[in-house]
Amino acid sequence: MDNTPAPAPDTRFFGHPRGLATLFFTEMWERYSFYGTRALLELYMVATAATGGLGFSVAGAGAVYGFYTALVYLLTVPGGWVADRFIGQRRAVLYGGILISAGNFCLVAGNVGLFYAGLGLMMIGTGLLKANVSTLVGQLYTPEDKRRDSGFSIFYMGINIGAFFSPLIGGWVANKWGWRWGFLTAAIGMVLGLTQYVLTGKYLGSAGLKAFTSDDPVRDRRQKRNGAIALLAGVAAIIIIAVLGSTGVLQITKEAISNWLGWALAIISGVVFSWMIFSKGWSVDERKRAVAIFVLFIAAAIFWGSFEQAGSSLNLFGDRNTNRHVFGYEFPAAWFQSVQPALVIIFAPVFAWLWLALGRREPSSPAKFTLGLLFGSLAFAIMVPAARGGLVSPWWLIGCYFLQTVGELCLSPVGLSAMTKLAPQRAGGFIMGIWFLASSIGNWLAGKAGSLFESMPLPNLFGWVAGIAFAAALILALLIKPTKRMMAGVN
Repeated sequence: MDNTPAPAPDTRFFGHPRGLATLFFTEMWERYSFYGTRALLELYMVATAATGGLGFSVAGAGAVYGFYTALVYLLTVPGGWVADRFIGQRRAVLYGGILISAGNFCLVAGNVGLFYAGLGLMMIGTGLLKANVSTLVGQLYTPEDKRRDSGFSIFYMGINIGAFFSPLIGGWVANKWGWRWGFLTAAIGMVLGLTQYVLTGKYLGSAGLKAFTSDDPVRDRRQKRNGAIALLAGVAAIIIIAVLGSTGVLQITKEAISNWLGWALAIISGVVFSWMIFSKGWSVDERKRAVAIFVLFIAAAIFWGSFEQAGSSLNLFGDRNTNRHVFGYEFPAAWFQSVQPALVIIFAPVFAWLWLALGRREPSSPAKFTLGLLFGSLAFAIMVPAARGGLVSPWWLIGCYFLQTVGELCLSPVGLSAMTKLAPQRAGGFIMGIWFLASSIGNWLAGKAGSLFESMPLPNLFGWVAGIAFAAALILALLIKPTKRMMAGVN
């Protein structure tokens, strides 16, 4: 019998592994880049050429916004698979950060062609980085480590520190010197994040260094070959459509591309979950957990469809329907994008403490998701009366964002943690990619809602969003116990 004591857990970063600090700051700067860009994106697209904007219609800008933000998260599925099967999570995060930086600098150029190229590079880069950096966080803890949910809440604070400062800095710079200089602040942030990731990567130990290798080499090669073919076919299809559209062979509108993406998201989701639930390549427990992931997936997609309107319909509401004058100074509409992350920074430690303090009485993941949807519904319900008048007080939006933040803290860090616990070791990046596929659908829905800003009465638009989220919360409440059974021992 081996009486050697187990090594003491690493507690060098606020009671958590030191590697969490590396990932905390990597994601902080990546989110600084992403949210700095997002805060300006829709406003930049609808601004006139005379003011340095692109002069898109609101409907067209909403379609592009939804397409970009949806693809950012959709590409985490192949990004997670590439890391799992080929390069490992560590290199995937590095390569993704490099591509994001290149895309940011393309936006600085102020050219329409480079604008689209920059969005494309950022989509691919975020697809490689986003899911895999979260997977690395999970790998810092053993399956029995009770600090995992708390660690993800701390990690989530890093996300929101970056998201808080970037709209303030980028919005002020864009307002004073022009859009392209606002985008430059996002580019600088990603470069800083990459630099610290390389310099402090040693604290991650062996996490994410190697791709998964199957015990069946023949099956392993076949899966890699089939996956690579599918990935290359998808890239080729995108290139062909882009070339045909740019040469005028295909008459493609922004709205048509957005609609195609919606169908693609539905088909991809159906194929992925059909394979996970019915394929014999997964064990019985894994297939049960896939059913639970599917329930949480639908709930998350609906929640993000309301939450991510912060960058679309609510962003336009802040710009056009809100009185932004304070002591004679009109602050940039992009500054509203800092409200949510500021609230997360304040309340994330409270929620991290709360889940630990509740002990055995801590709600299950499905119960927390139900609360998230309920608060998401209330956030838009209070916007219905605000949308009936002219210019309104900023407190309406701030109240909306507060309720959304409470919902976010019930759902998002909990979802990240649940995916790392429900995922088989061989498919950690892939399952995390599926989690972000829900965000992809939500962002597409948010873009669609933003495109209706001028064509649908705002009280109706906000009322529909509130009603759908509330109905989803009721349905999920009825499914809490069955979903917990499907999670096969994972809380």
